[in-house]
Amino acid sequence: MLDKAMAVLGCFRPDGGAFRLTELSARTGLAKTTVFRLCADLVRLGLLERDAETYRLGGALFELGSLVPRRRDLREAALPFLQDLFEATHETVHLGVREGHEVVYVERIHGHDALRLPSRIGGRLPLTCTGVGKALLAFSGSELVEEVLVAPLPALTPHSITDPDRLRTAVEQAQVAGLAYEEEEAAPGVSCIAAPVFDGPTSVAALSVAVPRGRFRPAQLAPAVRTAALGLSRALRSGR
Repeated sequence: MLDKAMAVLGCFRPDGGAFRLTELSARTGLAKTTVFRLCADLVRLGLLERDAETYRLGGALFELGSLVPRRRDLREAALPFLQDLFEATHETVHLGVREGHEVVYVERIHGHDALRLPSRIGGRLPLTCTGVGKALLAFSGSELVEEVLVAPLPALTPHSITDPDRLRTAVEQAQVAGLAYEEEEAAPGVSCIAAPVFDGPTSVAALSVAVPRGRFRPAQLAPAVRTAALGLSRALRSGR
């Protein structure tokens, strides 16, 4: 039943809204009567909310998510450094962690004129299409790099790297420089520079600055990104 309940919850996406019972049944492949019982239990537990004939995610999920220790502690430690980075650049700032072959965004800070980006807090994107993801990939061990290189490489834009040799070169360059770059690979017209965050031999997170392609100045942004990542790494090590 837990698997079936997760199948129902897994139907909801950032770009989607509420769903009718018939839609949830179609998306999960479960019988309508089964979905009806599951939704009733999920509403009772606060994991879903019902509005007339539709269902949407409930507030209990947000409350539970905010209690996840690893992400909560990382986010709290990172916020001062992310805020400093935002003040230094006045550009969109991200913090992400790795889960499998994807980056999960833990925090995002932006001004009033926010860029149109596919990233969102709690959202996932391929490691290979983002600056944060490339930084995580480059400093998470050679086994992960080889796993990613032998798998099909996803593309979010025509500029996304889908050639394994090009990706290997990008990873090696990031390992040498301590910084990862992404140019219109996650969103058209947007470039990014990212740096890994350490609490041991491999990266535990990465942070980045994303800017419109027309004002992407790596030489100016790199010191600020590197400083923020180093500061957060020191804070994590001293907080053990």
